[in-house]
Amino acid sequence: MAKGGIAADRLKSFIERIERLEEEKAALAADIREVYAEAKGTGFDTKIMRQIIRIRRMDKADRQEQEELLALYKRALDLE
Repeated sequence: MAKGGIAADRLKSFIERIERLEEEKAALAADIREVYAEAKGTGFDTKIMRQIIRIRRMDKADRQEQEELLALYKRALDLE
């Protein structure tokens, strides 16, 4: 049934699916925070862990380019 030119049932279905996914996302975020807290409690540096995770997500070529640029900038600023 269309209300104002919108398929109300279809719209409601999309909204409900998004709401369920948002709930799942919030639960996963809480789980991730717990893992970081556990890692921190055992002495790991969570800031570095987050950097490692970000790096591992990167394509190898992008990672190498970023590392080369970082090294170039560090040499330019006498940080090496």
